[in-house]
Amino acid sequence: MTGEPSGMFEAIYAGAEAGLAQPPWDHGAPRPQLVEWAEGRALTGGGREALVVGCGYGSDAEYLAQLGYRTTGFDFAPTAIAAARRKHPASTVDYLVADVLDLPPEWQGRFDLVVESLTVQSMPPQQHQAAARRISALVAPQGTLLVLATTRDEGTEVTGPPWPLTRSEVEEFARDGLDLRRVERIENGTWWRAELSRGD
Repeated sequence: MTGEPSGMFEAIYAGAEAGLAQPPWDHGAPRPQLVEWAEGRALTGGGREALVVGCGYGSDAEYLAQLGYRTTGFDFAPTAIAAARRKHPASTVDYLVADVLDLPPEWQGRFDLVVESLTVQSMPPQQHQAAARRISALVAPQGTLLVLATTRDEGTEVTGPPWPLTRSEVEEFARDGLDLRRVERIENGTWWRAELSRGD
């Protein structure tokens, strides 16, 4: 994720470390849209592998680890990853710096659960399709991808960041054998929650 707004996010995290405002997307707890989804399925990891895209300070990653997943969390911002490691010193989560557009090849088809929350929409719209495809490629056979994003109606323009996703952009995650199982418009229509899964 080259150039702006990528540098902006590193600057926001660095500012927070210096005592300025916390990132507006960080609530200090796992995202409720993820928790509701997991609780509704009585989700348990059972030692399977999970990945959190754009993990920030790690609240979602720590939540999945508590459910029994061997969890990896990555973020483009090195300051965010350093802070996540510091905030969770006894964590079992593997926190790494990585770029969603240039992910390690060994991650392809590896993860039983991938959680993408608000990362793609933080990127310029011309990168959305490429980012969605790279995230989808991470899902293992019989694995699941959960996409959480704020909504935008087709044909509307927005000056970001963020650049909320349209329904067709959510559908871009359904690639290479990954099937769109369910799309919900939740939080009074302001959020997408999409569940995709891969066959054998």
